Amino acid sequence: MMKREEIFAYAKDKYGVVPDYPWARTPNCAILRHTKSRKWFAAILDIGRDKLGLPGDEIVDALLLKCDPLLIGTLIDGKEVLRGYHMNKEHWITVVLDSTVTREKAFGLLDISFDLTKVDK
Repeated sequence: MMKREEIFAYAKDKYGVVPDYPWARTPNCAILRHTKSRKWFAAILDIGRDKLGLPGDEIVDALLLKCDPLLIGTLIDGKEVLRGYHMNKEHWITVVLDSTVTREKAFGLLDISFDLTKVDK
């Protein structure tokens, strides 16, 4: 089971970014942004499993990531990877961190999201 702290540590080590907590009403919701453009490449939200269409009503950490629309269909499995929660479902996915998702898969998808949201200047 992945922990949000592992995602934060990976993002800091690889991209030099730390989580941003922009909403007072949801202080546990974190955003990872590009350093220069401030554009999001990931969000970690605590969401009820029922709101994600999963059985149960426990609160889980969900990692929202941008993804190539051509890959989304092959990634969605209804357990680990879901369509984007509150995001454009054609371009974003949700990775459920309390699932069996591997670190390699989560970090690889984070890398894809980082690259897709990068603004070259």
